[in-house]
Amino acid sequence: MPETKYTNRLIHESSPYLLQHAHNPVDWYPWGDEAFTKAKTDNKPILLSIGYSACHWCHVMERESFADPKTAQLMNANFIPVKVDREERPDIDQLYQNAAQAMHVHGGWPLTVFLTPDGKPFYAGTYFPPFPSYGRPGFKQVLAAIADAWRERARELCQNGDLLTQALSGGFARAGTEEGELPDEKLIADAVENMVRRTDPKYGGFDGAPKFPSVSNLLLMLRHGKLHQKEEPVRLALFTLRQMARGGIYDQLGGGFHRYSTDNRWLVPHFEKMLYDNAQLLEAYSIAYQLTGEDFFARILRETADYVEREMTDAQGGFYATQDADSEGVEGKFFVWSTEEVAALLTEQEYATVKAIYGLTEGGNFAGRNILHIAEDPAALAARTGRPLADVEGELASARRKLFAAREKRVKPFRDEKIILGWNGLMISGLAKAGQALAEEKPLNLARRAAEFALGAMAADETHMYRIYKDGQAKIPAFLEDYAYFISSLIDLYESDFNPRWLSAALALQATVLQEFKAQDNRYNLSSNAGPQLVATPVSGFDQAIPSGAAVHLHNLLRLHHFTGNAEYANEARLTLTAYREEISDYPMGYGAMISALEMLCRQPTVLVIFCPEGWKDDLLQKVYRKFLPYRVIAGHSGTDSVPENHPAAHLLSGRETVKGQTTFYVCSGFVCHPPKTDWSEVENLLNPG
Repeated sequence: MPETKYTNRLIHESSPYLLQHAHNPVDWYPWGDEAFTKAKTDNKPILLSIGYSACHWCHVMERESFADPKTAQLMNANFIPVKVDREERPDIDQLYQNAAQAMHVHGGWPLTVFLTPDGKPFYAGTYFPPFPSYGRPGFKQVLAAIADAWRERARELCQNGDLLTQALSGGFARAGTEEGELPDEKLIADAVENMVRRTDPKYGGFDGAPKFPSVSNLLLMLRHGKLHQKEEPVRLALFTLRQMARGGIYDQLGGGFHRYSTDNRWLVPHFEKMLYDNAQLLEAYSIAYQLTGEDFFARILRETADYVEREMTDAQGGFYATQDADSEGVEGKFFVWSTEEVAALLTEQEYATVKAIYGLTEGGNFAGRNILHIAEDPAALAARTGRPLADVEGELASARRKLFAAREKRVKPFRDEKIILGWNGLMISGLAKAGQALAEEKPLNLARRAAEFALGAMAADETHMYRIYKDGQAKIPAFLEDYAYFISSLIDLYESDFNPRWLSAALALQATVLQEFKAQDNRYNLSSNAGPQLVATPVSGFDQAIPSGAAVHLHNLLRLHHFTGNAEYANEARLTLTAYREEISDYPMGYGAMISALEMLCRQPTVLVIFCPEGWKDDLLQKVYRKFLPYRVIAGHSGTDSVPENHPAAHLLSGRETVKGQTTFYVCSGFVCHPPKTDWSEVENLLNPG
């Protein structure tokens, strides 16, 4: 192996993304005081580059420009280069993405931003090719032009940075007062109708290519449609989920979903796999299974959970962040097949079956090779060929085992093995929901183990968490999204097994969010008010690939309000939703998670309390979670001992008891509490949201 010629400061970092640049000839600095002090001392602008380890175009720019000594020379001579992993520092990423958009630059990664020595942005772009192409200037051209501008017009650029930073600060801070009005329920209905109109009737998903899962909006359509007995939002959301699972965006052999589809058919994915996408889709497919009872959705749930356990789970129980799109420097190489490769591994009959079901062609559908997708259902193939369905399914199962075993021998895509608290929270929730829907302990055990790990290894103390765990160390104080997602997952775990420990931990962390993340305008900052501050503090309720931390925080407040009876939680939710009213009204498609919280507040969740004297039985919880019940809160107590006074759900549990020693259910819905029931069929009728 040839000796590495260059080593820079990033060699001391733990982020896989930063380490990928540690041997660039660029004199990279990590984000921190050293870089800013150097910029001020040398009177040089900062060249900020933001990306993440699974980002394909980040890799391209690294190979083309950052590994090039001539480009590096320009960067080192004229700038202080700073590299940031957006997965470690979402606050920095959000701030400078907003800055780029304010400069009319379409956001994304890699993000390239030029800053004054005190961190104020004055020019931005995304990927720059090494030479002018794709309608973009060459990176060396950009570097030379910015360097010249700084030498000649540094004062003007600083003034522009000041003005832009002021504008960003103003945009982050909007009025929110107690006197303001909540968005009304008409906004919810209008938002869902808009989502229905924008759903592709042929392939599912929203609008055209590229297509992202947009899970927050799918969840809103499912919840709202079920709650109000509207068939169309539910039908279209389920249609989208079916089409995604049939497409190339779903890994037909190994389970799990890729990042997004580059076409409108869900056929050709961007091949990276993100923990957070699969986490959210576990919840969506859990609901799909609860609504339909279809084995197809159950299979997707199990395969995705198996993928997470096999590929994304650390030995200690936490979940890794991402898998790259590339292997051996080629995008998608690990996942695609030639017909010759497939034929060589299978019997003649297996090959014929696989060719039909997965749509294999000699020319392929991706760079001369085949992305596996469901082109024909096994039942349709059986009917068309007059063969028993069991034979077709058996051949397919055998072929899949052989193809998967062969694929496992290939060079796998790079895996970013840092553990991110918030994304782990999303996955814990997804697995908990899958375990509930399937009535299976395996996904629930994965979720519990991850939560135990986080509460141990990633806790600073009982009320504070770290965002990142890597190489045996936890670092970087957690952000709003970390707390919100993790608190939500602890509530989900409590509703899965009624262990009060989960709910107690959620309440302790919730106090931190209220104390340290609230902004003056009743919205919530992405980073803690107690930590170091950026030139402007990002505040956002907008859903991106993941739901906004503020929106999930609202869900947590409303759920915890019902568990504890603490009216301040509900009041805080009202204030926050009022503060976001203008934003939600302006662009409801971007606020699906927050609109769900609004509907939960307006409609009030159904509350189910269960007393089981003989201890929890699998068939009982299977009954409880067999059907989808939007916006529900579930608490339980087992055994014959009385509920402890300090139980975190004492508000719901105290004063209630079993009836005649039988399992007893208490239901409150539609602002009405019903008499206790011991007959499950009566309970089911009360739980019907219609």
